[in-house]
Amino acid sequence: MGVPAFFRWLSRKYSSIIVHCVEEKGKECNGVRIPVDTTKPNPNEVEFDNLYLDMNGIIHPCTHPEDKPAPKNEDEMMVAIFEYIDRLFNIVRPRRVLYMAIDGVAPRAKMNQQRSRRFRASKEGVELVEEKNRMREEVIQRGGYLPPEEIKERFDSNCITPGTEFMDNLAQCLRYYVADRLSNDPGWRNVVVFLSDASVPGEGEHKIMDYIRRQRAQPNHDPNTHHCLCGADADLIMLGLATHEPNFTIIREEFKPNKPRPCALCGQIGHEIKDCQGVAREKQGQHDEFADSMPASEQEFIFIRLCVLREYLARELTMASLPFPFDFERSVDDWVFMCFFVGNDFLPHLPSLEIREGAIDRLVNIYKDVVHKTGGYLTENGYVNLERVEMIMQAVGVAEDNIFKKRKEDDESFKRRMKEKRKRAKQAERGPAYMTTGQFAPQALGRRDRPEAVQNARHQAFDMRMQSREQHNKDAAQSLKATMRNGGNSSAGPSDSSDSRGVKRKAEDSDSEPEPEDNVRLWEDGWKQRYYKTKFDVDVTDEDFRRKVVRSYVEGLCWVLRYYYQGCVSWKWYFPFHYAPFASDFKDIKGLFTEFEKGTKPFKPLEQLMGVFPAASGNFLPETWRSLMMSPDSSIIDFYPDDFAIDLNGKKYAWQGVALLPFVDERRLRAALADVYPDLTPEEVRRNSLGSDLLFLGKSHPLFDFIHELYRAESLEGTEIPAELCHGIQGTLNLDDDPILPDKAVTSPIPMLRDISQNSAIGVKYKDPHYAEDFVFKAVLLSGAKMPNKVLKPGDWERGNREPWRPQLGFNPNRQQAHLDQSGFRALGHNLNRNQHGRGQYSNAPPPGNYQQGYRPQHGGGHQPFQHSRQNSLLGAPPPFQQPQYPRPIVARCHLRQQQQQQYGGGGGGHGWDRASQSQQSAYQQNAVRGQGGAGSSSYQQRYDQRRDGWHERRDDHRDDRRDNRGQHHQSYSSSRSYPPPPPSRRYTWK
Repeated sequence: MGVPAFFRWLSRKYSSIIVHCVEEKGKECNGVRIPVDTTKPNPNEVEFDNLYLDMNGIIHPCTHPEDKPAPKNEDEMMVAIFEYIDRLFNIVRPRRVLYMAIDGVAPRAKMNQQRSRRFRASKEGVELVEEKNRMREEVIQRGGYLPPEEIKERFDSNCITPGTEFMDNLAQCLRYYVADRLSNDPGWRNVVVFLSDASVPGEGEHKIMDYIRRQRAQPNHDPNTHHCLCGADADLIMLGLATHEPNFTIIREEFKPNKPRPCALCGQIGHEIKDCQGVAREKQGQHDEFADSMPASEQEFIFIRLCVLREYLARELTMASLPFPFDFERSVDDWVFMCFFVGNDFLPHLPSLEIREGAIDRLVNIYKDVVHKTGGYLTENGYVNLERVEMIMQAVGVAEDNIFKKRKEDDESFKRRMKEKRKRAKQAERGPAYMTTGQFAPQALGRRDRPEAVQNARHQAFDMRMQSREQHNKDAAQSLKATMRNGGNSSAGPSDSSDSRGVKRKAEDSDSEPEPEDNVRLWEDGWKQRYYKTKFDVDVTDEDFRRKVVRSYVEGLCWVLRYYYQGCVSWKWYFPFHYAPFASDFKDIKGLFTEFEKGTKPFKPLEQLMGVFPAASGNFLPETWRSLMMSPDSSIIDFYPDDFAIDLNGKKYAWQGVALLPFVDERRLRAALADVYPDLTPEEVRRNSLGSDLLFLGKSHPLFDFIHELYRAESLEGTEIPAELCHGIQGTLNLDDDPILPDKAVTSPIPMLRDISQNSAIGVKYKDPHYAEDFVFKAVLLSGAKMPNKVLKPGDWERGNREPWRPQLGFNPNRQQAHLDQSGFRALGHNLNRNQHGRGQYSNAPPPGNYQQGYRPQHGGGHQPFQHSRQNSLLGAPPPFQQPQYPRPIVARCHLRQQQQQQYGGGGGGHGWDRASQSQQSAYQQNAVRGQGGAGSSSYQQRYDQRRDGWHERRDDHRDDRRDNRGQHHQSYSSSRSYPPPPPSRRYTWK
């Protein structure tokens, strides 16, 4: 769900929910790439059970990236998607389930937004081509240089829609990818993989939520399953809260604003197409070897810890002296519901509620004031109490007039500040009349380099006078040009003479951009009358129409909440207006909604394409279907306008406006398609049918033999999954028509990738557990669920935006960070050439020697370090030590510390190393026990706090063992897999 500014507001208000991912990187040895061993414990010091991928958030950046060159063809796109999934799997390392969900046919309420996005994308593409042609002509006429125009087919991102050949090919490629990883990657060996491709109806994130809901309702579900959901949409946060799972984490790309983008005309970075001057490209590198490369850094990932967000909400939503028992889980549901008023994919936000203006905080304050009068909560298990919601809306309606006036005041204040800022920037750019150089040049304080001595003082003074004279000549020329432009009336140059005061500046010289016309003027009296007349073309006195708009919006609120908590209750409902009513219009809404129509069915894939595609994307449809979009004689030609208006609706940018497109009439569409259905080929008929989820697993999984036996017996009926063989997962299995079977070669759909000759994976159709249509999924904590330890400290509540924010790496707040001490800085300063302009020799690289390759021990075997993307500091962090078993590590560590003390005559130098090593070993030991013991284990944070509190007790308990095992540290690490002991700390201190 695209809720603008929601994540920014959430991350600033509740900053501790964000944790930066620690990512282990693969190595390269003698030209051979060594992949990451994902069987080792997670470097983030937390173990995840299930990883869910909202695939559309992966497909779009891989097919048409914004910060790097786009793939040349479809095969490269598929490989980029594979690599993206590999990277996520490396970071999260799920131990039970990997669920990949691609957006299928969406509900009708979502199709309206999809239609708007695709029409916008088509219109913007046409406008970009026109602007490029116009700017190219202007630049060439001015004598500028532009590279020759490349003749290549533009990738139409509208093909990422169910029913297209691209999505069908993607499904085949993902089947191959899953089979390859299950056959060759040890980290996938015991993972169950679900693939829900575009033929399965439903949005990707809601297919994932439906899976979680149905598994939670099963008696064998593990209530302490740790979920991790990947996606960038803001609604994933609210969907995660709606599950009421205590261990739910979201992983997403870290947003970095103001990334440089190349000019669409000349391909250079640093300006937009409208500012292109046609300057020849500068040489990139000594031999121009970086000519086709873009300066882009690898995208980092962050975790959003919903358990920490629940801690924040528990403090914020807790209310005393209620006339009914306080239930935190119910208050979370109400908070999720109130967030719908500021925007979602299915309803426009109320005019008086903007996230940037603190709308959610306003709603929460009103909620806490009114809930004493409501007699209960606003929602229950996804069902809305409209009588109580009306009290909230009326309280917002009372403040609407003040909200609009305050919005105008803030907007005017912002414009004044920006105008002053631009004025200061111009003055700073102008600078003094001349700038001295050499010995007389101004020097920054604290710089160690010395200015060059003046060789000839007379020549230096002459240069300064000439520079001043040239500046005066430039000012005079600018003044003359301005006088000629203004007809000789007055001067408009840099002079401060009084003659220029009455001259009006031209538009291109203005400090501010032209503001869009706002005919509604919500900050003035009569705003409601103007709003309904301008937006709906009705008079405000038309009570029946206003009532109709409010009824549709109330239905939408009930539909959205039910969609989040119970699944899609109606595939055909949608909000039939472009604008929302006012909060003050929500009067007597208790009886406006009864129930949705039951038994509705989703569109078929090709039918949805007809509902969301513009005529420019008709090449993805059959020829006869395409003619319905373009032929003037078509009965539905009005659904596909060539151009349409965009109402900015008080916003500044076009992407924030409302696309005024006609709504598709389902009955007219189906009637028109009835005549062209017979023209479909067998391949198009297959793509137009609804599919099923697929389940894959490898030979080492306990469920493998059970599924293999189904294929041997050629079972034609659905078979229930034995819960004891698959971590409590239940559902129905059916044989696949084109299955992936063990010991049967899998052909690669991508020419650049090899076939899988020794396949050990098996695939089968999967269906979620079935429930009655009137079954209600309970929005509660499950019995046996153990809440994770508290993370927030007293200082975190008041921190907010008032203190500098420091990122946390991984889930362990006590992770030891590496940094240089004073001697390190002295050594670095000795090697840097400070008189050299630009960067020094080691300004962007680690020092040579052992540190660049990792911290190598003097005693013990060859420990192989790895590097984290977040820890590529000057020296890098010490490589954490992984150990599958933990028989007596404290003994070995203490023995190594004694050796280090004897060698260097001191102690304590390796405490940071020891604590990091101990934390990593203890974490993996506890997770190994958890994997054997089942659901009763506690979270990583609980185990860490228990280990820290009992540190001194365990140290005393092992004192005798330390004496007995002195000198036996190599033997104490014996296990089925040989791992060397942790290295000694030497004389360097890690702080």
